[in-house]
Amino acid sequence: MDQQWQKMYEAASQVQRFHQIGEHMEAGGVAAAVLSESGKIYTGVCVDTACGLGVCAERNALFNMITQGETRVSRVLALMPNGKNGAPCGACREFIVQLMEKDYQNVEVMMDYRHDKVVKMSELTPEWWL
Repeated sequence: MDQQWQKMYEAASQVQRFHQIGEHMEAGGVAAAVLSESGKIYTGVCVDTACGLGVCAERNALFNMITQGETRVSRVLALMPNGKNGAPCGACREFIVQLMEKDYQNVEVMMDYRHDKVVKMSELTPEWWL
């Protein structure tokens, strides 16, 4: 296993702590780590609400990256509540595509950490609508 993926997995694991924030809001069930092209790892957790105001862990991690002045991501890893990995949802894919419109296809996504299965965004989102 690549050391960068290991560090990303550990970083996501450290922030994944499910907690009920209020009657209509919870967070931390899903955690994500993204690797910027500079080599820095940014993390985020999902925030689920009773309406559409929540945010996925992947976009939360990307928002943290952007907040720190970076705009290019090279890798994405998400940890689901059951400890397995999963692909970014459609909204997260769209966000990555718009973030790196010209070369989003090369962003790597961890699909199965235990079996070292990685795919590129070009496989998950082969054609963009624009």
